[in-house]
Amino acid sequence: MDVHVPRAVTVALRLRGIDVLTAQEDGSAELDDGSLLERAAELGRILVSQDVDLLREGRRLLTEQREFSGIVYAHQLRITIGQIVSREEWQGRIEFLPIG
Repeated sequence: MDVHVPRAVTVALRLRGIDVLTAQEDGSAELDDGSLLERAAELGRILVSQDVDLLREGRRLLTEQREFSGIVYAHQLRITIGQIVSREEWQGRIEFLPIG
């Protein structure tokens, strides 16, 4: 979890049995976006963020055809904490992410 994601999201996901590691817990809270994505890849984890700058870094990596674990992005104003953590919201769905 990126530092921009509210603690309530982390707590709610954990209550649902989802293995979550925050950047703060990992000691990587001060890393820049590129380094944070590298750290997530080292750990084999997808990075959850509400930071639009992280999306720019992800797009750069895609453009350069560089590998990274992935980003789950939730806009700060367009989605509620409940929507982020709701299992029902994701059950029975396939999401297609833009690639390239």
